Amino acid sequence: LKAWGLNSVGTEGRAGRSSLTLAMAHMMKPPIILLKDGTDASQGKNQIISNINACQAVVSIVKSTLGPRGMDKLIEEGHGTIITNDGATVMKKLNIVHPAARILVDISKAQDNEVGDGTTSVVVLSGELLKEAKSFLEDGLVAPQIIKGYRTACNLAVGKLLDMAVDLKNTTSPEEKRTMLIKCAETTLNSKLVADYKSFFAAMSVDAITMLGDDLSVSSVGIKKVTGGSVTDTILVEGVCFKKCFSYAGFEQQPKRFENAKILLLNLELELKAEKDNAEVRITDPDQYQSIVDAEWNIIYEKLDLIANSGANVVLSRLAIGDLATQYFADRNIFCAGRLEVEDLERTRRATGAEVQTTAQGITQNVLGYCGLFEEVQVGAERFNFFTKCVKTKTATILIRGGAQQFIDEAERSLNDSLMIVRRAMKNTKVVGGGGAIEMELSRYLREYARTISGKQQLVINYFARALEVIPMTLAQNSGADGTKVLNQLRQKHATAGPEGRWFGVDCINCEVCDAFESYIWEPVLVKESALNAATEAACLILSIDETVKNPQSEKPQAGPKGKGKGKGMPMGKGRGRGARVLKG
Repeated sequence: LKAWGLNSVGTEGRAGRSSLTLAMAHMMKPPIILLKDGTDASQGKNQIISNINACQAVVSIVKSTLGPRGMDKLIEEGHGTIITNDGATVMKKLNIVHPAARILVDISKAQDNEVGDGTTSVVVLSGELLKEAKSFLEDGLVAPQIIKGYRTACNLAVGKLLDMAVDLKNTTSPEEKRTMLIKCAETTLNSKLVADYKSFFAAMSVDAITMLGDDLSVSSVGIKKVTGGSVTDTILVEGVCFKKCFSYAGFEQQPKRFENAKILLLNLELELKAEKDNAEVRITDPDQYQSIVDAEWNIIYEKLDLIANSGANVVLSRLAIGDLATQYFADRNIFCAGRLEVEDLERTRRATGAEVQTTAQGITQNVLGYCGLFEEVQVGAERFNFFTKCVKTKTATILIRGGAQQFIDEAERSLNDSLMIVRRAMKNTKVVGGGGAIEMELSRYLREYARTISGKQQLVINYFARALEVIPMTLAQNSGADGTKVLNQLRQKHATAGPEGRWFGVDCINCEVCDAFESYIWEPVLVKESALNAATEAACLILSIDETVKNPQSEKPQAGPKGKGKGKGMPMGKGRGRGARVLKG
């Protein structure tokens, strides 16, 4: 028994020591480090709410710019100031650094590139969807359920939108179609700084797009700006005009007007080449140097002779045309201009039918362009070259005039939006009522659909419908109306008036409700379709981000390369080099 007792005590002692060893081994196990030191990682529901709050701050900035009575933003940069209420421009100039909030910048830019209008609406709608989702998250609903409901609601809304759209393609004559395009352009310009001249610019936008033929590329419409004069002095050129390029001596001796001009377009340099710094020519006789110089002159004179013999009256080149070539062409009554912008050269090609040549060899009549009239005209303080009366023109140029430079810049942005809308409306003639009418009808439709289902998705779809009402609500508030009163009137109209009441929206001028379709507040269906899809995708993307990993080192500016000298990039006065010594008296 004694031996058994000793063995028992010994066993208990060994068990205690082994458990202590295991505990110590567990405590000494090194932690697993996945990220660099200093890296900040935030995750969970709080991170999603933090991203939503950042997006809400961005939305609050651009929300007041929505609608005809929206306010403008003055953005000061290092080189000047910008006054605009264009959503895409404001978002781009804010220089937002928050990674989640930058998603709103991207969707605004995508909306601007795709359809040209609706850049503010897509940001406001996305922000409202995130606001509704925030209350769900705080109540304990998981993000995947919200995302599923939002995508279902978006698909239902887009389907209803396409069903409601009115196609004016087969029911209108060419004159009525032009009127429809002008109304769409005026709706876009209503909220711009040039709203007082919307009829003037809307008709100009339609005429400009009509000149492009079947291509309908907005890049074929050039927009030039000249300070001075009135806004109504803005002209539409059926062809091309561009600012006079840099010129050498002898330019003033060239003719500045041609009728039935022949145009030659070059991507060729017409000037003597400067010697390269590392060039080396070894000669045994000084006369050989003169032969080298003569060869250079013979080469450029050969090019000039070939160009002059082609029969062209106007020579344009993307590269430089030197003083020798300028005087050569002046002596032969030929107009020339070098260093043209690539866009101007391309539009000249579209207007005149010329082909850009990269060599002076083999120039035939087939590669020359033709225009009925070429002339150089003084516009304000600038001189412009005009190519007009082109038979096969597929381009146009708008020359904007105005007082302040900021106003002209905003007019350019407004015209770009108007041109994009007209282009889209010509390709797809389906339109819907604006002024928040389509959003109210889609909201009513989604509420009725939500009553037919059960579960959490019913709540999510119902709140998606409520988020759509932010557009008419914001339009009414920015117009100075009672937003709650106007929204209740719209709900009553859309609920009781039947199909006849589906186009009731906000009358921002009179601060009341009106039939948007009868008031010619029309928008292409592509604008609303793109805005709905983009806003929903952005909201779902932000809701799906539950962790943000940020490395502070990546935010520091990159250091420049170290010097190769003995100083090794040390501050001035601490290098190891031997500088000049000063002897003290």
